[in-house]
This record gives sequence, C-alpha cells and structure tokens, in this order.
Amino acid sequence: MIELGGGNASGQAPGGAAGGVVKDTTDQTFVPDVIDASRERPVIAYFTAAWCGPCKTLGPQLEAAVAATNGKVGLAKIDVDQNQMVAAQLRVQSIPAVFAFDQGQPVDGFSGAVPQSQIQEFVNKLAKGAGASGLEEAMDAADQMLEEGAAGDAAETFAAVLGEDPENARAIGGLVRALLAAGDLPRAKAMMDQIPADLFNEPHIAAARAAVELAEQAADAGPTAELRAKLGADANDHQTRFDLAVALSAAGETEEAVTELLELFRRDREWNDGAAKTQLFTIFDALGPKDPIALTGRRRLSSMIFA
Repeated sequence: MIELGGGNASGQAPGGAAGGVVKDTTDQTFVPDVIDASRERPVIAYFTAAWCGPCKTLGPQLEAAVAATNGKVGLAKIDVDQNQMVAAQLRVQSIPAVFAFDQGQPVDGFSGAVPQSQIQEFVNKLAKGAGASGLEEAMDAADQMLEEGAAGDAAETFAAVLGEDPENARAIGGLVRALLAAGDLPRAKAMMDQIPADLFNEPHIAAARAAVELAEQAADAGPTAELRAKLGADANDHQTRFDLAVALSAAGETEEAVTELLELFRRDREWNDGAAKTQLFTIFDALGPKDPIALTGRRRLSSMIFA
C-alpha cells in the first residue's frame, strides 16, 4: 500500500478495457460509470496510478477476476493523479484502494495488496449477489405472469431459475403453482414428491404443498348450487357446509370459502376433529402470509379461538 502524494503523475492506470466490463473512469464520468451502472450490476471502483508498484499486480488480477464473471460485475479504474475529486470524496488516502458499489451505494472494499485468493473471493461474492438479484427479478416477473393468467410462461421462467439454482425454494413453489394453474396436477404432485427434506417446511414449499392439497380436493368437489340448496334446508348440516367450502375454493371463490369455514368453526369447532380449522390453515398457507383474504381470515379465526 502506497500513500498518496509521492508518485509520478505522468502515467495511465494499468490495464485496458475488456469488452465494456472494464473502464477507465474520470471524475466527470464516475457517476454514470459507477453509481448509475451499479444499479444494473455491482461495479468495482479501483483507485490506482501509474507509479504505484502494487497496482501493477493488483490491476491485472482484478481484471481477470471480473472478466470471469461474464458480465455480472463491472470494473471502473480511476487514476488518482488525474482524478482527485472522487478519491477525496471517498477519503482514499493510499493506493491501491478498491470499493464495491451496488444499487448506487458502496457495500464493500479493501486497500493495499492482498492475496489473489482474497481478490477472487471478493469478486465472486459480488457476482453471486448479482446473480441472486437477477433470479429474484425473474421470479417477480413469473409471479406477475401467474396473476395475469400466463401459467405456461410462468412455468418456463420458474424452470429457468431452477436451471441456475436447483434448490431455490421460491422457484420450486412457483413452478408447482404454475403447473396447478395450467391444470397439470400430476406433474405438480410429482414435483412435490422430489423436494429435498431440508426444504420441506420452507414457506414457499409449504404454500405449494397446501395448493396441491386444495387442487386434489377440487377434483372431488360437488356443484356449489346443489350444496347451497342442501345447506339452506339444514344450516346445521356441517358436512354439507364443509363440502360447500371445498367447492367454493375449487371455483376460485376463496373469500366465500373462508367465510363458510369460519361459520362452521363458530357452530362446532370440534366437528370432525377440527376439520374447519385445519382446512382454513390449508387455505391460508396456499394464499401466503401477505394475502388480504388470509390476513383477514386469520384475524377472524383468532378472535373466535380466544373469545
């Protein structure tokens, strides 16, 4: 590590551009090259100078590690002799100095010469974070596809994520939900049978498991009109009320299904070994913790339990 102020300012920073991933940056271009660019992928800001001995080793090592990420991480090189403003703002007192930026903010860094293994670990950590962010964005898009009824496209997207991360619980659960939305219950069940034991209770997996259970029930659900008529003749026919709730859930009338199950619980909470509460929790799990129907239903059920 070399203190600033003791070198020859005549040279350029070591290294060159590598397909746009590595750039020579100035005070004037630092914001677009580093701050703005880091909103798309992590960017390493590398402060160097031509007279800096350790920089001649660190620079090529950084470039090689960044190039190996295949575009997941960028590198911006700043010659501190010719560009002192940003170095001063970041309080760079010695070089080489390295800062990692993500989403417009510095998130990591080091100064001085470090072993190549540490450089590789530093860059790999950033690349892994960038990949995870990209996968999350893809799954956000897949969830939106599901909401819009594009189950096939959603399934393809979730499957692509699993190609990158085979044990991604959110992608597994999403693919199961997409298969169910496409009417492919057998494949959804087959996927659930292959889930690793350590993921079995993960929230996304639990939601998918509950959705599969509801889909299996839907296959045997009776016509809602007949069940309503039968219940109208005898409001204390608990089995019919339960069957109506199952049929309503199968028809996509989830809020009304919850209402019928809550009424059944109010009338006889112990009926059929607490079947109403069990079915409610299955629906809540399938909907997810943030769904408004689930939130309201849980509150109403809690008020009954603790009344």
